[in-house]
Amino acid sequence: MDLQQIAQATAKTLMSYLTYQAVRTVLHQLSETDPPRAFWLNDFTSRNSIQDAEQYLRDLLRERQDLAFRIMTVRTYLAEEVADFLPEMVKTGIEQANMEHRRQYLERITGLSSLDPAQPEHPPAPDEPPST
Repeated sequence: MDLQQIAQATAKTLMSYLTYQAVRTVLHQLSETDPPRAFWLNDFTSRNSIQDAEQYLRDLLRERQDLAFRIMTVRTYLAEEVADFLPEMVKTGIEQANMEHRRQYLERITGLSSLDPAQPEHPPAPDEPPST
C-alpha cells in the first residue's frame, strides 16, 4: 500500500471537488448578477470536464481569464474554510459509516433486525386483546 500515492490522489480529488463547488458558487452568483456570463460559464462547463480541475482552469484561463481567477479565488476560500476540520470529519464519517455497514451486515446474517417502534416487543397472548 503506497500511502503517499493515496494521499496525492485524494488531494487531487479534493481539489477537483472544491473547484466544482467554486464553479457552482460562481454560477449561482452570476445567475443573480450577470445572467449572460452565467450562461456562458454553464455552457463552457458542460463542454469541459471539471474532473481534472487543473485542466479545466487552464482551458478557462485561455477563454475567460476573469472567470478563471474568480473561480480560483472562491476555491482558495473554500479550501481555507474547510481545511482545519475536514480530516476529523472524514475520519469520524468513515468510522460511523463502517459501524453502520457492519451492524446491518450482522443483522442480516443473524436474521435480526431493528425492532419497528410501531410493533410491540411481544405479540399479545391469544386470549389478550390487542392494544390500541
